[in-house]
Amino acid sequence: MDRNFARALALVLKSEGGWSDNPADPGGTTMKGVTLANFRRYVKADATKADLRKISDEQVGTVYRRFYWDAVAGAELPGGVDYAVFDFAVNSGPGRAAKYLQAIVGANQDGRIGPATLSAVQARPAGAVIDALCDARLAFLMRLPTWPTFGRGWSERVGSVRAQALLLSASPAAPTPDPSLAPPRAGPSAALPAPTGAPAVPDAPGGRNAFWRLVSAIFKIILGGKPA
Repeated sequence: MDRNFARALALVLKSEGGWSDNPADPGGTTMKGVTLANFRRYVKADATKADLRKISDEQVGTVYRRFYWDAVAGAELPGGVDYAVFDFAVNSGPGRAAKYLQAIVGANQDGRIGPATLSAVQARPAGAVIDALCDARLAFLMRLPTWPTFGRGWSERVGSVRAQALLLSASPAAPTPDPSLAPPRAGPSAALPAPTGAPAVPDAPGGRNAFWRLVSAIFKIILGGKPA
């Protein structure tokens, strides 16, 4: 789901960390998981390592959305599955992540997630797809010659992805509000109407006339007259 992109990206970045220039890493030089090659492809064609090291948050989001999220149709996948496939794509490439997902759901393994793959994914419980994908991903990583160097970190990462993806899959989709059910909004100068049927407050008995009659009677007593 596209609404999960920001959360999925935040989780991926926690795993990717900051600057890395480890010669043993097949991904090469990276900053927040963005390789120099992808930075040159999507942001700055002649970028140097120094440019990559200063990559902005906006540029990071651009690379991850275009090269990974969109490549695995993240916006179309069920919640939780989207993050599990996205993180797999970041770690091992979009094509491989797509093929592993297709193998799990019985779709044609062409590395491109289209209508047939999406239909097959949606026909299965999201939790089952997430568990199977994480199992297959970990098995793939364990076969790599770099497992002795990076295996512990990869294992922890896949475990974290599994847990977070399952949480996402259990979260209900936010309902779309119906504009026709929204209460009317009063303008800034609109006065609140009086409640219908509210009882009127009666005037005091006699009102102003009673007061002046009393004053007149007092004057008549003072002047020797009789009260009316």
